[in-house]
Amino acid sequence: MGVGEVSKFSILVFSALLLGIAVGFLFHPNIGRGYEIALYLLIFLIGVDIGGSVSEGTGRIPKKALMLPFSTLIGSIAGAALGAVVMGLSLKYSIAVGAGCGWYSLTGPVIARYSAFYGALGFLANILRELLTVVLYPLLIRHIPKEAAVSIGGATTMDTTLGLITKAGGRDVALTAFIHGFILTVLVPFILPIILGL
Repeated sequence: MGVGEVSKFSILVFSALLLGIAVGFLFHPNIGRGYEIALYLLIFLIGVDIGGSVSEGTGRIPKKALMLPFSTLIGSIAGAALGAVVMGLSLKYSIAVGAGCGWYSLTGPVIARYSAFYGALGFLANILRELLTVVLYPLLIRHIPKEAAVSIGGATTMDTTLGLITKAGGRDVALTAFIHGFILTVLVPFILPIILGL
């Protein structure tokens, strides 16, 4: 994707998001489980694409894909700890918010069992991470390797941001993004209770 293409794609994605928010705000449509079905369809289509690249011999699992999730987790926790010190927040709860790695639907409720304030913060910070991935990933890959930029999406790179990452970064980054998100999705439910139990 060229620079102009990436910019147009980012604008299109962000516009679609804003339009969705406006429609939801104005009309309150009851879509039921429609978003889940769309998400499963998206994951299926990305899986077909990954399967095709593996069968062609172009989709071998890169070593970076296995190390990147751990770097993402460590970086997220370190960034949250730094934010806690700078802003005068609870170190334990801030680290838990960072350890959510973008999984807002898990992080918020789990932390809310201990603190309503930090539960809300966990939800908002992690949903913001997903939204920023949608906007920033196509821009970041102009300046840093597209595989490294996957880390911005955290656990969401396995599902909700996978399509965007594949579109902007190309088929060759899809497998890395999927593995990255999958490993974080497995780790986060174990790590959050450990942090909160300290």
